[in-house]
This record gives sequence, structure tokens and C-alpha cells, in this order.
Amino acid sequence: MSQPTASHSLDALDAFEDGLIAQYKAHPVLSDTTRLTDAAFARLLLQRRFLSLAFTPAYDLAIDLLDDKEGLRIARVILREEYPDDTGNTRSHREDMIEDMLQLGLTRAELTASRPTAATLAAISDTFTLIADAGGRPDSDLRLLTILRFWGEILVATEYTQLWPRMSPALIRDGVNRSHFYYPHLLHDAKAHPLSTVSLLATTHADKLTRRLNSLLTSTEPAAAAEAFRAEEQRSLEVKMSFYDQFAL
Repeated sequence: MSQPTASHSLDALDAFEDGLIAQYKAHPVLSDTTRLTDAAFARLLLQRRFLSLAFTPAYDLAIDLLDDKEGLRIARVILREEYPDDTGNTRSHREDMIEDMLQLGLTRAELTASRPTAATLAAISDTFTLIADAGGRPDSDLRLLTILRFWGEILVATEYTQLWPRMSPALIRDGVNRSHFYYPHLLHDAKAHPLSTVSLLATTHADKLTRRLNSLLTSTEPAAAAEAFRAEEQRSLEVKMSFYDQFAL
């Protein structure tokens, strides 16, 4: 019997990954966000903000632990995009998020009064544990890039895709999309191409990481690499799902 080709192996990982994405979309909270009351949606956004604040230190931790030069370069580029210039004249992505939240009807007083819940703090702590544990494994580069791509990019784009129907009536006005954060991240974090498709013209964050991950998955011991990939994606999904469990209807 012939051995599966690298392309077939990546196709199997793509199918596994797409299944996890489908699970995330089917979460009781994310499956139909238009059902959320204004108060419930405001609570969700206020708590989701704390996860966004943890994004850059999570990337920094992964960068500390990465050894792969190309993976490091890609991670650094993505991290630096969070702060578009060094003059102080342009808002950071976090400030863009606040701008969107205000457009969605939240107030400065609500932002000031908000505190992370126990579930939110656990999701943040579990994220750092996930990254730190991956960094201590022999195949740490593969595991860390898998986490950055899936936890930090693909699942984020999936969240915002699911939240967008609830947001769009407030953020699209007079036919103009006025979102500075949620909609742009929905686009540039997404998985636009499968793992087996490597393109030097990749534009989304997920696809830029895919380019390097493709090489690591198809190098030595592809079966072990595939197992590590599946394990880290499954753990990443569990961390993300646990955050939304607190808002279950």
C-alpha cells in the first residue's frame, strides 16, 4: 500500500481544522449572536476586550520561546502591526477596538467600571499556560506557530465573523462600513487558503503563518508533527470555548 503524500496529510489536517472551526461557530453563544440582548452583548464585548488586551503579551511570550528564524520574523511582523506607527499619531489596534465599542453603544463609564470575570481571567491564564507548555516541548517551534495561527488568528477571525451580524447594524451606516477593529480583523486574521497551499502572496495573518507551518509539518517525522498540530489546535479551541461558556444563553 502506498504511503500518503504530504499533500494528502495536509488535506487531512485541513479537514480536522475545519471541523474545529465548525465546532466553534456552533457554540451556543456564537451560533446566533443576534439573539443576545443589548445588555448581554455589552457584557460579552467588555469581557472580550480583556482577551484582546492579552493578545500582545501572548505573542511576546511565544516570540520569547520561538527558535525558528522565519517563524520569529513572521510573528514579529504581526505583533508590530498592532501598533501602526512610532510617532504616536495613529491609534493602536486596541484603541480601534474601543472606538468600535463606543460606536456599538458602550460608554466610557462602562469601560472604566468593567473588570475581568473569573472565567475571563482563567481563559487568559490558560492561554499563557498553553504557550509556555508548547515552548517546553522538543517540537516547540511547530507547536508555538500552530497556536499563534489557530488561537491568535483563525479563531479570532471566526469569533468576529460570528459577532458581525450583531454588530453590523450599528457599524454600517449610510452604506459605509465604519468598523475600525472588528471587521478589519475579521478579514486579515482569517484562514483564506488551506495548509497545502503555500503562497508568497499570502496576505492574511493566518496564511502568512501557514507558509512556515507548511514546511514544519512536511519535514522530518510528519506523523508526529501532525499529532502535535492536532493537539495544540484542540487545546486552543478548548481555551476559547471556555471563555464563551460564561455567556451561555
